[in-house]
Amino acid sequence: MEKNVNLTEGKTRKRKASDEAQTFPHLALDELNEDLLEKILSCLPASSFFRLRSVCKRWSSVSASTTFRIACSQIPFRDPWFLMVDQDLDHSIILDISERNWKNLNKPRCFNQINQASWIAVASSGGLVCFRSTTGEFMACNPLTGTCREVPPAHETQPLLAIAMSSSQKNSSSYRIVLVAGELPNLCYRVFDSEKNKWEGEVSLYRKAESSPETELAGGDTVYFLNKSGDVVATNMQRNPSRQFLAVMSIKDGEDIAYFLSHSGSVIACNITRRTFHEYPRLLPVCYEYSIDVVICNKEMAVVVLSEFFETASLRLWRFSEVERAWKQVAAMPPAMSHELYGKKADINCVGCGNMIFVCINSNDFSRYVIYNVVTNEWLELPKCIVDGKAKDFMSVFSFEPRLEASV
Repeated sequence: MEKNVNLTEGKTRKRKASDEAQTFPHLALDELNEDLLEKILSCLPASSFFRLRSVCKRWSSVSASTTFRIACSQIPFRDPWFLMVDQDLDHSIILDISERNWKNLNKPRCFNQINQASWIAVASSGGLVCFRSTTGEFMACNPLTGTCREVPPAHETQPLLAIAMSSSQKNSSSYRIVLVAGELPNLCYRVFDSEKNKWEGEVSLYRKAESSPETELAGGDTVYFLNKSGDVVATNMQRNPSRQFLAVMSIKDGEDIAYFLSHSGSVIACNITRRTFHEYPRLLPVCYEYSIDVVICNKEMAVVVLSEFFETASLRLWRFSEVERAWKQVAAMPPAMSHELYGKKADINCVGCGNMIFVCINSNDFSRYVIYNVVTNEWLELPKCIVDGKAKDFMSVFSFEPRLEASV
């Protein structure tokens, strides 16, 4: 009896589905009006959209549509792509986090006549990446579309300390490049406005009154000390070329703030809105060997620190408590993962995007790439990137959202 009941239900459901199909006929994508088709395609991840462009001429032509780009701009957040930089300063590999795989990135058209090795990625924001040449010129580029724009010369008159980039969420063609220059405590900044296509005048920064009493070493002097191996170590940080001037931008209480690391590894915050700066208390003593980087994650500043203690290594995430005026640990890589870093003398280069932090760990004979999710508290080690049968090593990373509508 039970068997007969099941068969009856099957026939009933089939007849019902057939009736519904006649009442509500299948609507093919080709029958959709242009606006609805563009809205559907704008929701796809960038990789999926590019694959689907080959389906038909109509879909291929969508990417050039102004209304399609407007539909894309209404997507509040896209899973980031991570632009990898190798030892030769090549930028031809990206990690697509939505598909969790490595991809080759076509060389931007602007590099066809310009030697790519002379341009170094120095900052990123939204769907754009900022490059700086070895002679000091700047270029804004959308790595997804390959479009780029040379920025007028900045004519820097003081030693450059930091470069940051910020883009507008309301206007996909509006962005700013911020340069912080000088020597502590005499700092200044300049801003390039893409809408005005010019650099604004130099503005002096003043030390914030309640700044920490622990300040940068006078005149940027370098202190030397012996580490536990008996090697002479300098407190003056040596960063790779693509991270030498890196700063990160954040909006805090409606004010634009640029964060960067001083030469000795302390965090400097420059409030562009109020024209002030201050130095955060040191996280570790000056005579302590460690690697540090500053990131923006979930719209807040944090630092990632790789250090060694008691015959093991630890990789930890810290945030600064304004109430307690002290650094607070908020996360740590599981010991089973971090212990492998002990004795490697590795350097870390990190970038934050949304609720993720990409950590690039490398030394002369070691490389490793990890993504930390601050919401789920999960650490994910990425597989090696294999090119021509060999594992590719990267020394730094930048993040951008793959946005067709982001223009330079």
